[in-house]
This record gives sequence, structure tokens and C-alpha cells, in this order.
Amino acid sequence: MAGLLENANASAVFATPTVNGYRRFMPNSLAPDRATWSHDHRGTMLRVLGGAGDPATRFENRIGEPAANPYLFIASQIAGGLDGIERNAQPWDADDAPYEADRPMLPTSLKDGLDALDGSALFREAFGDTFINYYLGLKHAELNRFNAYVEDNGDQDAENGISHWEQNEYFDFF
Repeated sequence: MAGLLENANASAVFATPTVNGYRRFMPNSLAPDRATWSHDHRGTMLRVLGGAGDPATRFENRIGEPAANPYLFIASQIAGGLDGIERNAQPWDADDAPYEADRPMLPTSLKDGLDALDGSALFREAFGDTFINYYLGLKHAELNRFNAYVEDNGDQDAENGISHWEQNEYFDFF
């Protein structure tokens, strides 16, 4: 758990790979906005279900969006979790008020997620520089297309606040 929390920012781009996925990371949205954990609270990044002595105890990682590539998302979580295990890292205390907790904030944009991944020694070692640089290149090209659209058209050109670019880019694909 500690490894997942500590590596949350760098792994966010694997869990939330789209421009509009980051709109979820805001207070009181029933999606996490920071690297938190708690018992059965849907606003935390890691939601623990069960308890001591319960063989069905598990935790649910709520950072991902449906558009995430499940293989990359799971691989990033394995790498983060193993990092915590190898370092014998201990998670910080549970947060019963996750939107008020003094914890690392999750990235608020695809650009912030890409920057966090770019600077992660863990993911560069786990996945290799070649893959990380390739993935960053693909996602930066996507972000550049979105930014060019926003520059020409604005980003709030649809009734629901999602740009036509996002609808055209993601709707048929995902």
C-alpha cells in the first residue's frame, strides 16, 4: 500500500491516460484528489474493505479510469507495490476526511501526469527508458493535439463542458 501511495503521481498517467480523465480528481467527487487511503471511503485513492482477521480483506485502487489500458495500469501498480515491499515502506495513517488530508495531491492534468512519470526513476527502471520515452512521446503528441484545438476553439465548447475534440478523440475509441 505504501508503494502505491508514494508512487501515485508517477503512475497516474497509466491509470488516467486521457485529457478529460483528470477532471475527476477534485474534492468531493467520489474520486480521489490526493494519495490517501481509508476504510470503506469512496473518496480515497485506496479504499480498504474488510478488516483484521477477515480473509476477504482487500483494497480497491480508485485512481484509474475506464479508458486506462489494463495491462499498463496493472503493471504500474505492481511496480509501485513491489517498490513499497522491497523498501519495507509503511503507509501513512488512514484518512477519514480524505479531501482535507495533508497528503500528496494527484496530478490535475495530463501534462502534470506526464511530468511526474518522466521524472520517475522507479518506472524508468521497471519499464525501461525506451518504453517510457516512447509512451511519453505518444501522450505528448495527444496533448499537443488537444492544446492546438483549445488554442483555436476553446475547451468548453460543448454542453457538458467536454470539448468536441475530446468527444471525437475518445468516444469511438473507448
